[in-house]
Amino acid sequence: MSKPINTTVLEKSIDPNDPTAVSRKKDHIELAFKSQVGADALDPRFYYEPLFAAHPEKGSWPAFSFLGKTMRAPVWVSSMTGGTDWANTINHNLAKACGAFGMGMGLGSCRALLHNDDHLADFDVRDHIGDDLPLFANLGIAQIEELIEENETYKIAELVDKLRADGLIIHVNPFQEWLQPEGDRFKKPPIETISTVLEQLDIAVIVKEVGQGMGKESLKALLQMPLAAVDFAASGGTNFAKLELLRSNEQKQAIYRELAHVGHSAVDMVNITNEVIVELGDRMACEQIIISGGVSSFLDGYYLINQIQVPAIYGQASAFLKHARGSYEVLHAHVEAQIRGLELAKAYLRVRQ
Repeated sequence: MSKPINTTVLEKSIDPNDPTAVSRKKDHIELAFKSQVGADALDPRFYYEPLFAAHPEKGSWPAFSFLGKTMRAPVWVSSMTGGTDWANTINHNLAKACGAFGMGMGLGSCRALLHNDDHLADFDVRDHIGDDLPLFANLGIAQIEELIEENETYKIAELVDKLRADGLIIHVNPFQEWLQPEGDRFKKPPIETISTVLEQLDIAVIVKEVGQGMGKESLKALLQMPLAAVDFAASGGTNFAKLELLRSNEQKQAIYRELAHVGHSAVDMVNITNEVIVELGDRMACEQIIISGGVSSFLDGYYLINQIQVPAIYGQASAFLKHARGSYEVLHAHVEAQIRGLELAKAYLRVRQ
């Protein structure tokens, strides 16, 4: 049972020399009963240690190396959009925020740029993010398989060059393609296509899923390849298989509905990755991870990057997208609050192992 609030004590504590004291203490009295947090609502992931740090200064997160660049925040703007009316505004706003706060960015699918430069302005954001932060182009495994089949992998290198990107994200999406009304069909296992890209092109490559994550054997195979990073794109955020299913007819939805519920959460994938790290030992070639998929807040991100046993940052998509479609000031305020939250967490929270 909750203890009653002693309003007399609150009223007596008012400082007559503080011009805001009366209104603040009135707020304390009126909000006291609404401000109680029960034991069942406490976050079990952290030890709260209030004694050992001053309030963090703005920009206090230490700079670190990731993807060959120096980042100032452990946050990745995950691949989102391309080829839509909003793409220009969204991508340019996000790139400005990355430049302001020291984050990295993965572009949405750049497929349209393989054929012409009509949409180049939507993706051309290097000047906003700056040269010192990681920026990656993005293509689907189906498009890359087609380019390999037609001996046109040089177009991938041209794409990376025209965007002044640091490398390429390959998104692997068999369920999405299967459920998409206009979807492609893979002729080869994606692991073979990824291997061919690494053999034929001298570019940094990140491999990701698109909202359902991947299991132990897939992770083990990827972590033995000379990739720049693996991006989880776990279940919990936008699930593109489910998205495409919702675009299809009722018969297809009835048959394949359960496929959208197959996958792995970010927490699950962190645990699997830690197992794989031990199993692979010296055979591990890729040692950087982007943890994404259902990371809804800075507390989620802080927890996950401290749980995994390799250098990692966390990625968000929809959380940024919601604030990136209008004025840049709205997005800037949102990102600043998230970064300040990270700095506060670093000062006062310790992750329970």
